[in-house]
Amino acid sequence: MPVAHVNNALEAMKIIALSEPSRVAESVYGAPPAASGTEGGTGSRRRRLWELDSHCHCPLIGVCLPMDVLRRLLNKSLGANALANDYEIHAGAVSEAARRSKLAELMQADLEARYAREIQAFRAAKNSLAVADLWVRYLRAGDVAGAFWAALTHPRCEASLRDAMCKDLHMFQHQAGAGVRLEIARFNALAEENAVLGRELGKVQERITRVMAQKHAELERLQATLVQARAEAIRKDSRLAFMAEDLENLRQSIPDLQEKEDLKVRLERMIQRQEALEAQNADLRRRLQAAERVAQESSWTARQELPGGNPSPARAVVPVRLHQKMVLCVGGRSGNIANYREVVERVGGRFAHHDGGVEDNASVLDASLAAADLVICQTGCISHNAYWRVKDFCKRTGKQCVYVENSSTSTLERKLQALSTPVARGVSPEESL
Repeated sequence: MPVAHVNNALEAMKIIALSEPSRVAESVYGAPPAASGTEGGTGSRRRRLWELDSHCHCPLIGVCLPMDVLRRLLNKSLGANALANDYEIHAGAVSEAARRSKLAELMQADLEARYAREIQAFRAAKNSLAVADLWVRYLRAGDVAGAFWAALTHPRCEASLRDAMCKDLHMFQHQAGAGVRLEIARFNALAEENAVLGRELGKVQERITRVMAQKHAELERLQATLVQARAEAIRKDSRLAFMAEDLENLRQSIPDLQEKEDLKVRLERMIQRQEALEAQNADLRRRLQAAERVAQESSWTARQELPGGNPSPARAVVPVRLHQKMVLCVGGRSGNIANYREVVERVGGRFAHHDGGVEDNASVLDASLAAADLVICQTGCISHNAYWRVKDFCKRTGKQCVYVENSSTSTLERKLQALSTPVARGVSPEESL
């Protein structure tokens, strides 16, 4: 409560403080000393409602008795329900409070019971100054109803203090009315804000409900999927159990199953051993062919070193035998490839062909040359690039190479026959077998 509301009570306290030390019994208005027990005397009897000044009844009844309580007390005193409005009931109660009547006694009893705590608190005040001090405390706290009743009826409350209290209560009601108006404005603003928040809350709840419905549907779908998955897992486990049982029964029904499985393992090992031996045999064949080639070259070199020059053609001519050597024919006409193959295979060789980059990939020519034991170059039916690649490769690696100008089969046969008599035919080391 603002300090301005207690100015009247503070002024009354000053007057009381000046009068208390001298024990002057006259009031601030110059009235004669009051009788003992009625105007701040030495007695302890509290005043009754009808003993108060008439100007105190209106604020006292208006502030200290709620309207519904006042109506109930009036109905009880009349023995019937009053049809008057709130103002008429208030005015009638103020009029009845001036004298001792049934309604006044009912209001006295209700006020005593309702504000017993405040009455007990004011009993500690031993003079008017203490009463005024307690009243100021309650007024500042805004708790005026019980304090107003307890102070007005206190035996030490003087007339000047009662007047000051009525003035304070009058201003308190004005300020309370202004505060009520502010509170109403704040309440209206809060109500409007609450309505806006309520609408927003409704929208949020609607969205949450929609999302929860979607999540619930998704959860049901996932639960259905989980049930299906579990059923599928159970079905597969059952099938595995049945298959395991069938497998065990099948094993028991087949005689000597373990022995057959052991034989199968031994057979696989033997197959692996056979493959290893075949690879070893192939390596030995390659090494044998290399040794034969070295022996033939050594024989050709020894023939050149014989006294008397080259050996006679009659002694050098022997049938050609290729002994599974790889013969690569580079170039040539496509119609003669089958005849070339027949000639080479007839003398024990293995035939391979590369067209020199016409249709075959030129990049694999070096690989084909490296895999061949003997190269036949059809110089009349080959590109210049392939010709020089064959010549350069054979020169670098010492590979045997026979150059054939004519693509006929008979020319190839003569060239192969000439390989068996290199010294007699005057073949260069590049063309020797």
